[in-house]
Amino acid sequence: MSFQLTSGICERIHNIKNDEEQEALTQTTPTLQVLSIKKVGPSTTAADRYRVIVSDGEHFLQAMLATQLNKFVEDDEVVKNSIIVIDKFTCNFVQDKRLLIILGMHPIHKATEKVGSPKALNNASEAATPTVQKPVSTTGTASTSTATQSHNASTSAPRQQQRNAKGQTIFPIESLSPYHNNWIIRARVTQKGDIRPYSNQKGEGKFFGVTFMDESGEIRGTAFNQAVDELYEKLQEGKVYYVSKAKVNLAKRKFSNVQNEYELSLERITEIEECRDGTAPSVRYNFVSLGDLQNIPKDTLCDVMGVVKEVGDSTELLSKFNKTVTKRELTIVDRTGFSVRLTLWGKQAEQFTQTDQPIVAWKGVKVTEFQGRSLSMISSSSMEVNPDIPTAHALRGWYDSAGNSQSFHAQSSGGFSQGPVTFDSSQIQLLNDVKESEMGTGDRAEFFSARATIMHIKNDNLAYAACQKENCNKKVIEQHDGWRCEKCDISFPKPSYRYILSMAVADCSGQAWLQGFNDAGQVVFGVPADELMELKDRDEEGFNKAVAKAIGYTFNFTCKAKQETFNERVRVRYGIQKILPLDYKEEAHNLKELLSSAWAQ
Repeated sequence: MSFQLTSGICERIHNIKNDEEQEALTQTTPTLQVLSIKKVGPSTTAADRYRVIVSDGEHFLQAMLATQLNKFVEDDEVVKNSIIVIDKFTCNFVQDKRLLIILGMHPIHKATEKVGSPKALNNASEAATPTVQKPVSTTGTASTSTATQSHNASTSAPRQQQRNAKGQTIFPIESLSPYHNNWIIRARVTQKGDIRPYSNQKGEGKFFGVTFMDESGEIRGTAFNQAVDELYEKLQEGKVYYVSKAKVNLAKRKFSNVQNEYELSLERITEIEECRDGTAPSVRYNFVSLGDLQNIPKDTLCDVMGVVKEVGDSTELLSKFNKTVTKRELTIVDRTGFSVRLTLWGKQAEQFTQTDQPIVAWKGVKVTEFQGRSLSMISSSSMEVNPDIPTAHALRGWYDSAGNSQSFHAQSSGGFSQGPVTFDSSQIQLLNDVKESEMGTGDRAEFFSARATIMHIKNDNLAYAACQKENCNKKVIEQHDGWRCEKCDISFPKPSYRYILSMAVADCSGQAWLQGFNDAGQVVFGVPADELMELKDRDEEGFNKAVAKAIGYTFNFTCKAKQETFNERVRVRYGIQKILPLDYKEEAHNLKELLSSAWAQ
């Protein structure tokens, strides 16, 4: 085969003077050589980005690959000295240099040597006059003449540049950067979060986040305070909008799972106009099968699709900020024969009422670990019920014909044990040793025995109002007709209180916070939660004295150390599995045996 690079194209791109020149160039499909490929360091949640240098044989340019083209590099289809045809591109002006953004390409040959002696383009006066480029010749089963290749590269049918109704050029999301302000994107809203409060050194306010997507990629947008009032109602999930006059900033990666190094700051002057013409960009998924979740690291974000086999009741939990959060658990299955529990929160939990076993696609759900692999939606996750895509239609056909009659295996954590629930005095560990060994930070829970003294008990949220029905224990809500349990659909004149214990304990090495439930609370206080909460209602001072009375006592604990994520924060939680008062007779016996052992001799 013989190929010819598109002569002079790098210089023409470098010397673009206006939008008209850029538009004319972006309608061509130049043939270039890749001189180098360098990975740009990503965050833990964003995709890799690749910066490349491309050459037309005379000059070279810096370029960036759109993330959907990463597969060419990762599959070794494009390597150093490869010859490529750029099917779609745009340009940005970054630090006084043109940066080529490659949005579409296909490789045509893996060359072994660099073509020509390309030079850098510093400014227009230094650019060399285009010369006739010699073809790169290789051997192969097919033959393409130099003249034919040159004709194809320069006279390919121009692509239609996308414009809005006002005739303005639409930019792909992948081309946005802080160095270009006059842009308009046409994008679908794939996710819109709730309005949430914030508080920092500058004061208090509110914000919401939204994810935009087009054919080139995704970008996260955030609005604060007055911009929330202006824009929140204008944006609806699933609809397509023209968006302009927003700031492009470097992304705060810890707050987003969107694969883009930039994000949008939506302001009062930001223009949002619904697009009612043309086809809407479809959501791009990278599905992981339920059977493969065991191989996905905990806290990873992934896309899944499944049949919703079971829909649990919505329940309400009390968050650590003393706010009520709605929760609903679904059981989903797929063709791998596995079932997985997926948790919805907040608005998604309240609004999910489909009971006809729909097909649902989730984007950006978190892999969690609770009695095996499970999934959880977070603030930036999105879901689509019965999506009109081939994989969903295939899953529907399988389930209706065969899947609805088969049994499924629940995802397990590979022989994970719930651990001991008995105290072993010979295995006591110091609290500081537990922390320094980072116990519980892996995918599995770890268990330890400790002997510690209670130093402080949080008494502002010591118990919750629970259902009186046996084996329910769900939180009840006070209404005009009494205390109502949504799960049991029953109202009671009064609730049955249950302990939720959070206390600081200490030994000779240090301190740790332990969490426990009703059984632990009854051991610590010696009375049921109903009795202590009744005391709080009629005698606040007496209640405080009762709590203070429990401080200073030493107990033997069996605890479970487990890393968990709550409100997108990762921490190790020490849960009380069993709590026992000291048995001084047994302790004396143990000391006697220790003094008689070889260790004491």
